[in-house]
Amino acid sequence: MRLIVGLGNPGERYAVTRHNIGARLLERAAIRWSIDLRPKESARSGRGRVGSADVVLFASLTWMNQTGPAVKALLAELALSPEDLVIVHDDLDLELGRLRIKRNGGSGGHNGILSILTALETNEFCRLKIGIGRPAPGQDAEEYVLLPFRPEEITLLDESLDRAVLALECLVAEGVTVAMNRFNVRLQGEPEERDNGEKG
Repeated sequence: MRLIVGLGNPGERYAVTRHNIGARLLERAAIRWSIDLRPKESARSGRGRVGSADVVLFASLTWMNQTGPAVKALLAELALSPEDLVIVHDDLDLELGRLRIKRNGGSGGHNGILSILTALETNEFCRLKIGIGRPAPGQDAEEYVLLPFRPEEITLLDESLDRAVLALECLVAEGVTVAMNRFNVRLQGEPEERDNGEKG
């Protein structure tokens, strides 16, 4: 079984912001896999199958920087280890449309990932990063991630989310290595990604 967590902030104000792309991907995956995401305490979650594999989808309704304790509790409830966990989240260092699957690493400045690292006391979980692009020179990054996507970005955003669902399916059905080899590819004309010292 895989536990797939889509990161985001609660409320309509943040629903379509760049920082909530993980939660949006979870909703798209739930539709494709016919999984009903139901409110339960301070989260929305659902269980289903991807091919022959069992999956649990989970989106916390607490603030992103408080996600870790909820993820830790759910892993314990499901009798899963961090190695069974996949976190889906936005990434400033990836161009819009780019995906990257990683086995482990640091927070990269992402408060949701930092909360999970702190709660689990390990970095041995998988991440699916979805590129949201960099802010303009002089634009504050914290403000940028809380902005909606521009109209001219919507087509590429939709394509990115569709590919991300396929990446999750590959990860669940064929394993992390196969998914990394298939989906960690640069877009045409995109510069090589900066090395931030993370593994995977």
